[in-house]
Amino acid sequence: MEVGRRRWPLGLAGLLLTAACGAGTGGLSKPAPPTGAGPTTSAVAAPSGPYVALGDSYTAGPAIDPQVGTPTGCGRSGVNYPSLVAKELGLAAGPGFADVSCSGATTADLTGVQRTAGGTNAPQLDALSPATRLVTLGIGGNDVGFVDVLTVCAMEDLRHSLFGGSTGASADQAPCRTHYTSAEGQDQLRGKVDTAGERLADLLREIGRRAPQARVYVVGYPALLPADPADCAQTLGRTVAPGDVGFLLAEERGLNAMLEQRARAAGAVYVDTFAPSVGHDMCSGKETRWIEPPIPAAGSAPVHPNARGQQGMAAAVLGAVKG
Repeated sequence: MEVGRRRWPLGLAGLLLTAACGAGTGGLSKPAPPTGAGPTTSAVAAPSGPYVALGDSYTAGPAIDPQVGTPTGCGRSGVNYPSLVAKELGLAAGPGFADVSCSGATTADLTGVQRTAGGTNAPQLDALSPATRLVTLGIGGNDVGFVDVLTVCAMEDLRHSLFGGSTGASADQAPCRTHYTSAEGQDQLRGKVDTAGERLADLLREIGRRAPQARVYVVGYPALLPADPADCAQTLGRTVAPGDVGFLLAEERGLNAMLEQRARAAGAVYVDTFAPSVGHDMCSGKETRWIEPPIPAAGSAPVHPNARGQQGMAAAVLGAVKG
């Protein structure tokens, strides 16, 4: 869910590191039932290839070895969830499977050229054809600017801690929520989510036009933060107020709700990766987390799924694909 052309939120990592100063590869686990699996999945055989994977860095898997494909700036991993799904379905790269996901992608990059630090990625939808039978799509976080939101939250909470009081003193303190709330009490981020939803609806129609025989799965984002802010005290320290942990979690839930609503309206299937990832957020233990914290373990990107997280997302997708 990186913003613009950044592959992952290094700005946030640096902020939190300065303020604080002071992955497993086991088999796929059985996922929770996907919330978006509606009538389109009942009594229908799992689709065969060709399979095309579309999306941003949560799909691509930056920093997870092995890094494969071109351009290198997309940060695609050979063990990201599309690759694991393709392997499970017996689809070989080439005619049976194409992963064109790219770190930094927005909805606009699915129909337009995306420039990265390591080369140019062609419009992702160009990989579709009338022969395509399976499509996964993980997109939307960059349209909302979710990592910019995380960075602003770190700045606002640090400012409040230094000049406005103790950040960790009260669960009611939420400087970032205040920053994003208008004088009329409206959440300013909701407008960005709604706009991203309109763009997603257009994309889903275009996918249907280019690949009319494909079954389409819109993949949601996994849980980044726990429901209890106290669980993040050790990971985030005093740099994020308790109330803002809840605010960020609510914003992510809102983004996923939009993805689910738009998927269903378009006749696609929504794949819930949030529910199976609860308890595996960035504030959970190193041996259990699916999402890396701002200071990640080696071979992982900050605030992104690690190899274990990609396996968990693959299990959720396969659960939906196989019905």
